Amino acid sequence: MILLNARVPACLAGGDGDALTPVSLRLRGDRIEAVSQDPTGASMAATGEVGRAGEECIDCAGGIVVPAFSDMHTHLDKGHIWPRTPNPDGTFDGALHATMADQRAHWSAADVRARMEFSLTTAYAHGTAEIRTHIDTLEDQGEISWPVFAEVREAWADRIALQGVSLTGIDVLPDDVGPLFDLVTQHGGIVGAVLYPVPSLVPQLRALMEEAERRGLDIDFHSDESLDPSSNCLAAVAAEAERIGFSGQITCGHCCSLMTMSDSDADRTLDAVAAQNIAVVSLPLCNMYLQDRQAGRTPRIRGGTLVHEMAARGIAVAIASDNTRDPFFAYGDLDMAEVWREATRILHLDHPVGDWPRAFSATPSAIMGQPVRTVEEGMPADLVIFGAREWTELFASHESARNVIRRGVPIEAAPPLYSELDTLWTSHP
Repeated sequence: MILLNARVPACLAGGDGDALTPVSLRLRGDRIEAVSQDPTGASMAATGEVGRAGEECIDCAGGIVVPAFSDMHTHLDKGHIWPRTPNPDGTFDGALHATMADQRAHWSAADVRARMEFSLTTAYAHGTAEIRTHIDTLEDQGEISWPVFAEVREAWADRIALQGVSLTGIDVLPDDVGPLFDLVTQHGGIVGAVLYPVPSLVPQLRALMEEAERRGLDIDFHSDESLDPSSNCLAAVAAEAERIGFSGQITCGHCCSLMTMSDSDADRTLDAVAAQNIAVVSLPLCNMYLQDRQAGRTPRIRGGTLVHEMAARGIAVAIASDNTRDPFFAYGDLDMAEVWREATRILHLDHPVGDWPRAFSATPSAIMGQPVRTVEEGMPADLVIFGAREWTELFASHESARNVIRRGVPIEAAPPLYSELDTLWTSHP
């Protein structure tokens, strides 16, 4: 297959800057075999590469082409429970209580599987090729959800590469973390926790990180998902990583409290994060929804984290979906194009655009230990072709005109209808 008249972000094609580089691409099998700076394919035609028998040509008409997306912070086990158990007030505490109630009442293996499958079908249609999901592993739920995750991961292996991370509050970790690690690693996952300032933070964080180091595992934390400037679990993670000499990849999601710290405290924390090669995932859609929400009061400080200051220090920054249609975020459908568009507006990932397109594909792929997704020779022929020809066209409105290519072949897939989940609800609005 030949893709003519494509425009690829320079930072995803071996260059830098804001440029959208005009190219033509030759795909063979499941790889990008060649990239030509001649967008019309004239040079390929001269060498007989265009027009071979059985070879398809697609004219992208100047449309932007990017690698398939990598969405490295999601919650597939929570997804789409909103119709059954909404968040009564939109707050973080409301989300916690609603989710726990729904989990205890409804999260059977069949329920979790149906909602995971729905979410993956949606993400695949939108052009996502890799997903990391956090899995609630409280009480007996882990014994239900982890086997389901392993089965779903195998079933989807040829469409979406799935990774799983255990999710447990740091202060409710068992004294002996060995059985938790056994359960998670038995099903091919890694371990994480939700970090918040509690008296037991450091000793329990230390036990988890030391065990992960002994087993040679990466770690993925939720950290400081609040606007409390005194909440600095990120600094504790960096300190423990330095003390242990942690050899794996540590990832911390959210890190919202950095937004309200003094510049000196934030700078000191980010310097330590950079020194320990800790990656950060920003979740702006969910954090904007939850943070600084008070009834009858317009939010003053919006959710996010210091992505520009991180990038300036060489910290790997990925941006991801987080929750979808559950008490933590009433909206969203694992569409990374939407996440990219909204993150650009919220976090000012523009003027210049620079390397930020990598935060939705190449950077999270690298953090997850997957082949780095770019539009270069030898890379996977997993691509998303947009109708938009310029940055302003891509970010101005919802981009519905897109074609998804997987393993060198255009796919015909559409997001499922929400009505397909109606059988999970005892009543439906």
